[in-house]
Amino acid sequence: MAEPATRRAAPSLGQVVGRLLGEARQLVADYAELTILDARRAAIRLAWILGSVLVAAVLIVTSWMGLVAASIVFAWGQGASWPVALGIAALLNLVAAGALAWFTFKLAKELPFTALLRQLRGQDPEPPQ
Repeated sequence: MAEPATRRAAPSLGQVVGRLLGEARQLVADYAELTILDARRAAIRLAWILGSVLVAAVLIVTSWMGLVAASIVFAWGQGASWPVALGIAALLNLVAAGALAWFTFKLAKELPFTALLRQLRGQDPEPPQ
């Protein structure tokens, strides 16, 4: 006579909870690994972007210096003295730097995440400017 097929016993509640916790831990570990890989990729891309911006800034500065030097030589060729040509170039650079500083201070006036902080505090939104 053949033995009857043995039935598998249903897992206990402790086994189910243990398996669920193990799967949840593995899911969290997988998401953490994905987050780390994405952060690493973003950091590498940011480094490339910052490097490109730095090189572009150097190229822009050297171009600007070339334009200033050309305008000084042109003014000197038109009869202006060297000190006057250099003074005008320096004054124009100071005016441009002042305009850029004004723009920067205007941008930096509002702190980051102020809209989010107002929302979290339950305050009314700031009217559009």
